[in-house]
Amino acid sequence: MSDIGHIGAEDVLLNTEDRQAQIVSLLGEKLFLDLRSLTERFQVSVATVRRDLNELEKAGLLRRTHGGAVSINQVSQDPANAARAVSHGAEKRAIAEVAATMIADGDVVLLDAGTTALEVAKLLAGRKGLTFITNGADIVAELIRHEASNIYVVGGEFAEINRSFRGPLAEHFIRQFNVDKLILNAASIDLGRGLIFTGSPVNAGVQKAMIEVSSRTIVVADHSKFTKTSFSVAAEIEEVGVVVTDAGARTIIDTASERLRKKFVIAG
Repeated sequence: MSDIGHIGAEDVLLNTEDRQAQIVSLLGEKLFLDLRSLTERFQVSVATVRRDLNELEKAGLLRRTHGGAVSINQVSQDPANAARAVSHGAEKRAIAEVAATMIADGDVVLLDAGTTALEVAKLLAGRKGLTFITNGADIVAELIRHEASNIYVVGGEFAEINRSFRGPLAEHFIRQFNVDKLILNAASIDLGRGLIFTGSPVNAGVQKAMIEVSSRTIVVADHSKFTKTSFSVAAEIEEVGVVVTDAGARTIIDTASERLRKKFVIAG
C-alpha cells in the first residue's frame, strides 16, 4: 500500500496544474515520493507522473531521483558540528553500532571528522589492538579520554565548522599510511547519480585521499543525507565498500538499482 495517503475523490482526474501543485505539497511532508505511489494516488499513468516530475524539476521545485523525487534542499555549506551533534542522534548511534562490528581486532582504522564517525569512535576507543588515525579534533579527544593507544592525528588547517584538520598538509599526511578500514562521513548521497558528496572541495580532497589509502571504506550516513545535495563530489557509491544508514532511508534505497542496493546496510 502507498505511504502517502489513500486516494480521495479530490485526487482523481485533476488537471495538470492542480496535480503538480499537490505533488509539491506532498514533498513538504515526505522525504521521498515514488512513482508507484503517485500513480495510485492520482490514477494516472507512470508516463504522466514522470512528465509531471520532469516539469517540476525544470521549474526548480523538486529534484528527480531514480524511481521518484525528493524535495529541493541545496546544501552549499555544512551546518556546524554543534547543530549536527543533536540531529538524528538515535539514528547515528544505531549506525555506529553496526559500523563498529565491521572493525576487526588489529585493524588500522581511519576516522573521518564528523558526528557519526564520532559515535563510532566512542564504541571503538576502549578496544585494544586497534590503531587510530583521524583528522577530527572531537574524535581525538574522545580517543584520549578513553585511553586508546596508537593514535595518529592528521595535521593541517583547522576548520571549526566540522572541527577537522584539512587541506594539502592533511592530504599529504594521510597518504603516508596503509589503512584497513575507513569510517567516512557523507554530507549527502545522490542515488540517482550514484554519488557521495561533501560540503567543499577542501573536504573532498581529504576524503579522496582517505579512500585511496584504505582497503575498505565504510560510509556512515543517516536518512536525512538522501534528501539533500551538496557542493563537492567525494566518491562514487560503487567505489566504497558499504554504506551504513538507518531505516528512514529504506524507501529511497528500494528505488535504486540492484547493484547499488547491495552496497547498503540498514541499521535497526
